[in-house]
Amino acid sequence: MKCIWKNDSLETQTGQIVSDSSYTRQNSQKKKTSGGECKFSFRLAYIFSYNLFQFCGHTWVLANSIVRFLTFGQDAIADTFYSVGFVMSLCQLFSMLELFHIADGIEKARLLPRFVQNMEKNLLLIMVIRLEEIQSKPVVCVQLFLWNVLDLLRYPHELMCLMDTPSIAMLWTRYTLWIPVYILSVATEVVTIHQALSYFEQTSPHSSLWNSTVAAHIHLPWLLMLYLPVLALGATVTVWQLLKERQYQLEKWNKKR
Repeated sequence: MKCIWKNDSLETQTGQIVSDSSYTRQNSQKKKTSGGECKFSFRLAYIFSYNLFQFCGHTWVLANSIVRFLTFGQDAIADTFYSVGFVMSLCQLFSMLELFHIADGIEKARLLPRFVQNMEKNLLLIMVIRLEEIQSKPVVCVQLFLWNVLDLLRYPHELMCLMDTPSIAMLWTRYTLWIPVYILSVATEVVTIHQALSYFEQTSPHSSLWNSTVAAHIHLPWLLMLYLPVLALGATVTVWQLLKERQYQLEKWNKKR
């Protein structure tokens, strides 16, 4: 009987030790989970605010451009960039944060296509801002229109992914219609650069417009001509990556169904 009682007490003590250890482990897991939830909530609030800011900014640019064109007709093309260029440049400047979002894991997307798209827009915007003669060209208005359409196809989809699962119609539109619009925007970029070449050739590298040490030793039209095949190559790789991403997203949706 004593042996049995000792064994029972030993088993009871062992059970208490096991239960205490499991309780401690559960508490530590709860702490980790609660800390992870707080961290996730902050990241969620940040990425939601960022996508909402970009959505509002591009909506304002597109709506302003359309209203001005419907009100003033072709006369509005001359100062469209002057009216919406600052907001468009601000949105594009903040879009560089998306590269850090993807690298940090906040946003799940392919880094290479996003990097190519951001560099294309930034380089062309810098060229248009520095060259005032081309700002009133119709091709610049078309370029801004296509860029805003691309962003308004993407940012509402990102917001819906954060709030709820997007519908198949929005998913298909985001990953299917986005590709031909992107190809049109790249073609418009080529036309814009081609039209800018004549102005660069007329502008001396020693003039006040390009008065810098680098510009004094580099013939800018040659750089633009070298940039065109790089742009075509980057756009080709981007379209290939976008097609793979489209296939992955649609297959993911079908598996959920």
